[in-house]
Amino acid sequence: MKNNGNMSVLLKGILKENPVLVLILGTCPTLATTNNVAGAFGMGIAAMAVLVCSNMLISLLRKIIPDSVRIPCYIVIIAGFVTIVQMIVQAYFPALYEMLGVYLALITVNCIILGRAEMFASKNSVGKSVLDGLGMGLGFTIALCAMAFIREVFGNASFAGIAIPFLEPYKIAFLVKAPGGMLVYGLLIALVYVITQGKAPVKTEFSCAGCPSAGSCQTGACQKKGGEQ
Repeated sequence: MKNNGNMSVLLKGILKENPVLVLILGTCPTLATTNNVAGAFGMGIAAMAVLVCSNMLISLLRKIIPDSVRIPCYIVIIAGFVTIVQMIVQAYFPALYEMLGVYLALITVNCIILGRAEMFASKNSVGKSVLDGLGMGLGFTIALCAMAFIREVFGNASFAGIAIPFLEPYKIAFLVKAPGGMLVYGLLIALVYVITQGKAPVKTEFSCAGCPSAGSCQTGACQKKGGEQ
């Protein structure tokens, strides 16, 4: 049973709770880095590395980090791992570094990574947090590569920068532009919705418990969830 639970944590990010195609997070790098399969794959692996490492460290420190400053602490931890990944990519994969540009550094503020830190790593064990990071990272990478494959192959008649001559007369240049990216993104979201029959993700109940701003909150969320102050 325990192994099944761990496998569920790992696999949910691939389709059922795919961060890009179901939770609709990380849309900025998704649209900006999917003109090329190599760039999309590189962005996915870089984000996965940061996800796994930050989830692991935040889970280790979850009982030490004060609740009132948890978000700034998470951002500092994430930024540290992003800096390490950025330096590694710059040193060993300079072409990829140039291709990704500013979007590599912007992994720091990627909603997927901060969201998993807040919603999962801060509440679960190190092992499960690592599996969650791997699963979400895989889901992110798969979504990016799927988008990049469609946009590059059919929009630029190439694959990872390698020309495909017989597709040259039939390429749809619209696909490699921003509107084309939005179109492909929307179609993939629709496809995942059909595959999952609209049942993903599982709804999560939220409350004001532990929120430092709960006392001054004007949204009425506390009253809705039965947490009157």
